[in-house]
Amino acid sequence: MSQSATSTLHSLSQLVPPHGSDTLKEKLLKGDALTAAQQKAKNLPKIQISSREAGDLIMLGIGGFTPLDGFMNQADWQSVCDNMHLTSGDNAGVFWPIPITLSTDTDTADTLNPGDDIALEYQGEIMGILTLSEKYRIDKAHECQTVFGTTELEHPGVAMVMAQGDINLAGDVVVLSEGEFPSKYGDIYLTPAQTRDIFTQNGWKTVAAFQTRNPMHRSHEYLAKIAIEICDGVLIHSLLGALKPGDIPADVRQEAIGTLIDHYFRKDTVIQAGYPLDMRYAGPREALLHALFRQNYGCSHLIVGRDHAGVGDYYGAFDAQHIFDTLKPNDLITQPLKIDWTFWCDACDSMASTKTCPHDASHHVKVSGTKLRKALSEGEDVPDNFSRPEVLAVLRNYYEGLEDHQKHKVELTGHSAK
Repeated sequence: MSQSATSTLHSLSQLVPPHGSDTLKEKLLKGDALTAAQQKAKNLPKIQISSREAGDLIMLGIGGFTPLDGFMNQADWQSVCDNMHLTSGDNAGVFWPIPITLSTDTDTADTLNPGDDIALEYQGEIMGILTLSEKYRIDKAHECQTVFGTTELEHPGVAMVMAQGDINLAGDVVVLSEGEFPSKYGDIYLTPAQTRDIFTQNGWKTVAAFQTRNPMHRSHEYLAKIAIEICDGVLIHSLLGALKPGDIPADVRQEAIGTLIDHYFRKDTVIQAGYPLDMRYAGPREALLHALFRQNYGCSHLIVGRDHAGVGDYYGAFDAQHIFDTLKPNDLITQPLKIDWTFWCDACDSMASTKTCPHDASHHVKVSGTKLRKALSEGEDVPDNFSRPEVLAVLRNYYEGLEDHQKHKVELTGHSAK
């Protein structure tokens, strides 16, 4: 599509605006500017960044984290932890629920000074350049308590923060690469500008995002179809970054989701796509981040069901819904579609929820991604009312191809055990 055609589509669009901005803030360089920056980066001091930081950097590059210009300074870190709002510069007062930070060790930080340009390297590739504005030490336990609601190292998000370097580096960035995502995932990997163009071409004004880190089982399918009844379309938006051990790899999930869409959804109602972040497992706060960056992707709504972005029993089943009720009116435009606990009811002979089904729990087959992974990893039968047979065929093929040392024991804990 030509640039003029894209501009026309944006001007005609009636989608929600980007978060905190009239336009997407894309930090990804192209053309001559990219070539010059790549040459410059060869002679800059380098720091190694983590998988989580690389995903955040790419989101800054493609506009997914609009209106951020880079990694947060100490004032923004503190304000986001304590008040879920930015406090610096042009973005002062803008809602933001989770710190977006970059860290390094003390010895490396001692060699760097404000004003320095620093090359950010991940797995041997220079992904971006940070212009250092500030370096600061944080209270990691405070970040964990405010963002995750716990400081227990068993929580994967807490473990991630506690493993970070001791010094945060703040500053604006330019982004040189989207890593492996465009080549590995092809048309599934879409930027906010691309999804907005697709929605506009489809004539959609209201779009619900369905967040998933799992293959879609029957409850997921039911949630998406409820949203289709309410909105013009649904973006099935899968996390493509790193997960915890035992979760199903992104390429397998994408195949399973694509199979479900091909067999059980109208072609003009749903779009499958993925985004480059790692999972934080921050429960309610991560649900807010999911809504925020879906606004940048052009979505007016986010489906929020049971235990959204949760792990274990750290959060109540519907804490991720309740947190939206604490926001101020102007914090977010994208709104939650709150849907109750869903399940297959043998008496109804259909999918249902606690709001629609009159039968007691003895008739209910409660579905979760963890239960599905456990059954498949242990070679158990999975009934059709749990997951579609075409989806199960894809997933069984994956599990049958694993060696014993590649298998991770799946434990049923928290809400997934119910």
